[in-house]
Amino acid sequence: MDVIKKIADELAVTQHQVKAAVTLLDEGATVPFIARYRKEVTGGLDDIQLRLLAERLIYLRELNARRETILESIASQDKLTPALELAIKEADTKTRLEDLYLPYKPKRRTKAQIAREAGLEPLADAILDDRNCNPEQLAAGYINTDNGINDADAALAGARQIIMERISEDAELVSTLRERIWQKGIIHATVAKDKEAEAAKFKDYFDYQEAINKIPSHRALALFRGRNENLLNVNLLPGNDEKADHQLCAQIVARHIHVTDTSKAADAWLADTARFAWKVKLFTRIDLDLKQQLREAAELEAIKVFANNLKDLLLAAPAGPKATLGLDPGIRTGVKVAVVDTTGKLVATETIYPHPPRNQWDASIATIAKLIKQHQVELVSIGNGTGSRETDQLVADLMKQHKDLKFSKITVSEAGASVYSASELASQEFPDIDVSLRGAVSIARRLQDPLAELVKIEPKSIGVGQYQHDVNQIKLARGLDAVVEDCVNAVGVDVNIASAALLKQVSGISNTISHNIVAFRDEQGAFKNRKQLKKVPRLGGKAYEQAAGFLRIMNGDNPLDSSAVHPEAYPVIEDIVKKTGTPINELVGKSSVLRNLNPADYTNENFGLPTVTDILQELEKPGRDPRPEFKSVTFKAGIEKITDLKEGMRLEGVVTNVANFGAFVDIGVHQDGLIHISHLADVFVKDPREVVKTGDMVNVKVIEIDVARKRIALSMKKDAPVGEQVHLKADNAPPRKAHKPKPAAEKTQGSMAHAFAKALKK
Repeated sequence: MDVIKKIADELAVTQHQVKAAVTLLDEGATVPFIARYRKEVTGGLDDIQLRLLAERLIYLRELNARRETILESIASQDKLTPALELAIKEADTKTRLEDLYLPYKPKRRTKAQIAREAGLEPLADAILDDRNCNPEQLAAGYINTDNGINDADAALAGARQIIMERISEDAELVSTLRERIWQKGIIHATVAKDKEAEAAKFKDYFDYQEAINKIPSHRALALFRGRNENLLNVNLLPGNDEKADHQLCAQIVARHIHVTDTSKAADAWLADTARFAWKVKLFTRIDLDLKQQLREAAELEAIKVFANNLKDLLLAAPAGPKATLGLDPGIRTGVKVAVVDTTGKLVATETIYPHPPRNQWDASIATIAKLIKQHQVELVSIGNGTGSRETDQLVADLMKQHKDLKFSKITVSEAGASVYSASELASQEFPDIDVSLRGAVSIARRLQDPLAELVKIEPKSIGVGQYQHDVNQIKLARGLDAVVEDCVNAVGVDVNIASAALLKQVSGISNTISHNIVAFRDEQGAFKNRKQLKKVPRLGGKAYEQAAGFLRIMNGDNPLDSSAVHPEAYPVIEDIVKKTGTPINELVGKSSVLRNLNPADYTNENFGLPTVTDILQELEKPGRDPRPEFKSVTFKAGIEKITDLKEGMRLEGVVTNVANFGAFVDIGVHQDGLIHISHLADVFVKDPREVVKTGDMVNVKVIEIDVARKRIALSMKKDAPVGEQVHLKADNAPPRKAHKPKPAAEKTQGSMAHAFAKALKK
């Protein structure tokens, strides 16, 4: 297969563009570098196209490698015909390739193989070739007690096994039947016998059915989890009428071996053989194939959801370089306090005990007030875990008692803070600080700059995924690592204050080089210009080329070093300075001058119009941060737990997670509420991310409260109903019980309660 042509067709771009991108990737270039600084080479492929290209490149190369292995295997058996070779070379999926290989794949001794060894293959061929023959009479001639064939029935049984194996290994037939079941098939789930109590969390699937090709990813993964825990039985039905659809599929198999009626002597026997082949061989295999196909599709969607949420979280608005006090709430164990200066450096720690059983409320206020005054704190960052609202009230009382202190309090997600606290990275950064206090440092820093702090935590631990532990972990890690890389390079990194954890996410920078940069900075002082980076051990020419444009040096020797302009393009700016007669210091940030320049006047054989246009835009707003302006949400006073809520209340909240079925929102009661997709807007919403994303501040209405199950239903609709369970009919609404199979095309229904089945299991 021509990989370049295949990818070009899929992306609807030219083969030249794909070939150029593949060459760069093979040379070690990263997607952010290619997308930003090699637009002329790739014809302007953006980062999204390049990520898709890179993923398909991996898949298609694996496909080609498998193809060669298969061709060699069949050729070594002297069974590679021209037609088979052509079919294998044209196979465009791994499934199709394995279908073609199955008849030739080395396997354990099957019943069919044993029958062949007993000399029964001629009998099978004779029955297939002559429909007027009498199978029983023919079989009598193959009785051989030495081979274990003691009578005609045993001979016919062996011949049937041979024919069934041939049928089940026919790639075209398997493909046809697989596609039919994918279009018509229905997944039917029931609770495992005597497991009702243990399987309570899967209650919505105790008697559930839905068309296999319509099941949303979160429901598919819930089903597979229930099955893996032996709490659910998950079965595939061939259609809405199980008996009739099995018969239809058996008829398709019969027609494949040219059995259209039973008028001839051998036809009835062959029709039975076709039925057995369907039930015993084909349907069993297709059942496994399609469940795997469903799982893989669900995993890809779940990874996509996780990646999108992670991107939103990483690119959340930073509060900026302000002295910040972080509070990691706790009740009995106390509230951990950490103060970081404007650069994120830890300057003070404390533990206070304002809550029961110690109730040192006033003393705790005094301690925090002292730290705020001493370190000129401008922001107080409060983790949203257990004790968050009580700690928020503590800070509110502090603000009332000390009106002279000018600071703002903000509640932030503490997801992953405990993971960071116990990590090797945290122990290296704070070897003399107790593990419990490190979480408070993380909470403070993630308010200053979410991206810089969250990159220290394994993405899977940040808690914005959908069934993240149920998906392919290699694909998940690859997808999330790509998101982190894209986010870090989109924002850029101040090389003089960045941690090694942040630096290693920069294009071209390895873990070793990132630590070398920090060590060089500590020994030699702050970098004055990008050229100094070349002196860092192991940071060679290739790494410098990849990284330089994404590393920023603020207030250095060259104002361009604080921008996203790559050093290789500095000659373009020198040309602009020369032709306009405007010094570089007067050129940077001068919109009135830059907007009057024609990019085409400064192109050359090395830098085309796209690059020059980017350069002028960057000069206009050098080092601009693509992240939004910082804002904070204010939780309603007096609403601290789920029992404080009333249906009809309007509240402010912050989106903590977005799934395919809706968005989870923190409204300050220690239990996120859910805005189902049908309640995100007054108009139909296909994808929740069209309306909200992780980190957004939203105004919601409480429409349903289930205190016993700790579930809160919210709505962003103007006139959402309250006081009753909300029934939904969206495509990704929850399923309803299935007392009997129904047409695959029929929509499923359910209630708001299902959406709270915690599809986002951590």
